[in-house]
Amino acid sequence: MRMLLAISLLAPCSIALGAPKPEVRKPDEVVTYRKTEQAELKLEIFRPAGWKYDDERPAIVFFFGGGWVGGSTTQFHPQAARLAALGMVAYCADYRVRSRHKTSPFEAVADAKAAVRWIWRNAESQGVDRKRIVSAGGSAGGHLAACCGLVPGHDELREGEPTFIPAAMVLFNPVIDTSRKGYGHERLKERYREISPVEHVHDRAAPTLIMVGSADTTTPVAGDQLFADRMQKRKRPCRLIISEGQKHGFFNPRGDNKNYWATLASMEEFLVGRGLIVPARD
Repeated sequence: MRMLLAISLLAPCSIALGAPKPEVRKPDEVVTYRKTEQAELKLEIFRPAGWKYDDERPAIVFFFGGGWVGGSTTQFHPQAARLAALGMVAYCADYRVRSRHKTSPFEAVADAKAAVRWIWRNAESQGVDRKRIVSAGGSAGGHLAACCGLVPGHDELREGEPTFIPAAMVLFNPVIDTSRKGYGHERLKERYREISPVEHVHDRAAPTLIMVGSADTTTPVAGDQLFADRMQKRKRPCRLIISEGQKHGFFNPRGDNKNYWATLASMEEFLVGRGLIVPARD
């Protein structure tokens, strides 16, 4: 398989000041994907125009950030709405966090895996192609998206079900390394390797896009570079985009929105390149 490894150092985006605000709309449907002791966990579904139950569309599931402590599914509503407009079925997944449920990152990983498993199991009624499900997220949500495609276990498999491997992963300043050099070691301690994505790069790892800021002190860029290096050694497609001078969370809609639109464009380009969406005409 052809290897793709691109590491880009990008100066602040040249998109004009006053870029438009992203589209914000309500999801088309909300479903329960998992019942736990602490809460019923929901998937918010954004569907494209003309969607039908018997479609076989590509899908993407977004996991919000918040250090496994807090956060909201609304974080990725703009990206989900955009990708739905481009033909994907987009999901924003809730999961258990410490502030609301008194749980650990390990429960969050199990929830994320349950979310992608629900989409996979219900693909036929969701109008989704099982082979074209993308995992995505930011910060701790990026960690969960990566765990869905890399970390073994923490999954309630039914007899005969295969291990889930996403069609691709899109990671916004993810928690990719949970060692002392990365993020989250103080919460995971001696178990940190168990759910540290950089420790679990394998020969079937999904094609990956990582977008980070060079000035990110929360999830240091060194971990992303190590991940990209390990993907290269495994001959797995990986593109690492480092935006010069940008800090943690730079991809979110805020200020003049230029970083939101720049990272959105990079995500769209990546998904077009993987044959998961067609180029936008707007």
